Amino acid sequence: MREDRQRLDKWLWFARFARNRPAAVRLVEDGHVRVAGKRVVNPALGLQLDDVLTLALPHATLVVRLRALGERRGSYEQAQTLYEILGGDERGDASLAPGEPKG
Repeated sequence: MREDRQRLDKWLWFARFARNRPAAVRLVEDGHVRVAGKRVVNPALGLQLDDVLTLALPHATLVVRLRALGERRGSYEQAQTLYEILGGDERGDASLAPGEPKG
């Protein structure tokens, strides 16, 4: 893949919208992700900067703009630098952060 693009499933994992890569793949394949308003079912889709994603997550529906490509999965605070929330629950993916009660 080109250097200015990143696989959708990998980015979702880096940005902490999924607990692991297989979960990110399932999120995409189950139709819970839209890019530029179009449903995506290919987890290998190449994302680029400024793409707008709509994520129908178990705890919220979010609209985010991709601000950076990830290099590795870091802390929740590092993951927040990868995107800007445009709409939806302002909590974002905080429920996936370590140490927060699940439920």
